[in-house]
Amino acid sequence: MGNRFPAQDRFADGAQFIDGRLRPGTSGRTHAVVDPATGEELLTYELAGEADVDAAVAAALAAFPGWAGATPGERSDALHRFAAVLAERAAEFAAAESLQCGKPIKLSTEFDVPGTVDNAAFFAGAARHLEGASAGEYSGDHTSYVRREPIGVVGSIAPWNYPLQMAAWKILPAVAAGNTIVLKPSELTPFTSLMFAQAAQEAGIPDGVINIVNGAGADAGERLVGHPDVVMTSFTGSTAVGKRVAEIATATVKRLHLELGGKAPFLVFDDADLEAAVQGAVAGALINTGQDCTAATRAYVQRPLYDAFVSAVAALMETVRLGDPFAPSTDMGPLISYAHRDRVAGIVDRARGYARVVTGGAAPDGAGLADGAYYRPTLVVDAAQDSEIVQSEIFGPVLVVLPFDSDDEGIRLANDTPYGLAASVWSRDVYRTGRATREIKAGCVWVNDHIPIISEMPHGGYKASGYGKDMSAYSFEEYTQVKHVMYDNTAVARKDWHRTIFGDRL
Repeated sequence: MGNRFPAQDRFADGAQFIDGRLRPGTSGRTHAVVDPATGEELLTYELAGEADVDAAVAAALAAFPGWAGATPGERSDALHRFAAVLAERAAEFAAAESLQCGKPIKLSTEFDVPGTVDNAAFFAGAARHLEGASAGEYSGDHTSYVRREPIGVVGSIAPWNYPLQMAAWKILPAVAAGNTIVLKPSELTPFTSLMFAQAAQEAGIPDGVINIVNGAGADAGERLVGHPDVVMTSFTGSTAVGKRVAEIATATVKRLHLELGGKAPFLVFDDADLEAAVQGAVAGALINTGQDCTAATRAYVQRPLYDAFVSAVAALMETVRLGDPFAPSTDMGPLISYAHRDRVAGIVDRARGYARVVTGGAAPDGAGLADGAYYRPTLVVDAAQDSEIVQSEIFGPVLVVLPFDSDDEGIRLANDTPYGLAASVWSRDVYRTGRATREIKAGCVWVNDHIPIISEMPHGGYKASGYGKDMSAYSFEEYTQVKHVMYDNTAVARKDWHRTIFGDRL
């Protein structure tokens, strides 16, 4: 293992990107980015403080009139060039993402980077489709139409699990609609967000349109959300932090988009293709080492298939190869940090008091893994529905499996957590799957698959998983202001409705 991306050289000028250039932070505190696969320090940088946030917002505010005034075609052309630059730099982006996150290079190469390029291409097209209601004479005496206008400076906060894709999901719809943005990524994973902003500059997007501040949430994050010149906040992260973001945003009446925690159910009916369900459950639970808010975390399996499902999932999990994220054969990398690994391990260890760990449940002891934040794929059974491991978001490579009897019970259990981000349903019966997709309260419900996302379709949740959408035209619309314009067509000075004021003097 080793440093596959020259972070010290690339960010020698600092890890803040404000008004088109890298600069150091001014908080007086530093942060070390650590390779979670080895424990090696990759970059120590100065964290952003409130002054850096203020400078980034000022740059975005200054850039807003020019960018908002560009034609949709001009913004579209710039985003098409941006997509091309991202595609040209695909290998470099993949290396940086795998290094800072510990994710397998095949995941970065085949999922994170191409998904980001596709997002850029999608929003390049969306930039030319700012649609409103058709003009019409709805009152009889007036012509009305709807304009969609950019709203101003957006301040967004993104998590560490998919830094590149989250940067794209936050930045692209905002700038496609004519807004400018300040993004605060997680301070754990600053590399690809900075590279993303630099690539946008190379594509010709003006300085100040995209700004990146890397700082802690308690100072840089809270200052960004509460800044009076920021008109919208989009936050992806835990439900607990999302509540705090909402509290701060409310004080300045900001538009707010929250994509929060998840605890996705994986509902297997007794007529499902067992092999497909087993393959889907293991892949859906372990993608990105389970650090995915839509990961399969709770498998509910109808009783006739339950024992076979548990046995097959355990056997398949035991074949998953942990290793160097840069080795093509590695299936699963480490968790993001030692602290997070200990948190995941703590939830599993507490579950031993009320449930059974079928496989996994420990850090691996293989050669080359001891220095990293690795944790084995873990399967848990015999847990109660109201237990911590069933109800709480683990964000690690842990799947808990529970049986159910009737379809009513399965759907009820699937809905029985505070979250509602994603779910999947497994059956050959179109009526069963149709009912389940209607009744499961989640923003995305897959049928006979789990995890795939596409740029054209929205991502966002129900209940404690938040509100608002990433990706798709639905996301694009959230970054626009709707304005009703109404023209008088009569050229009459004294309107009939004036009688309500002037009475019989008309």
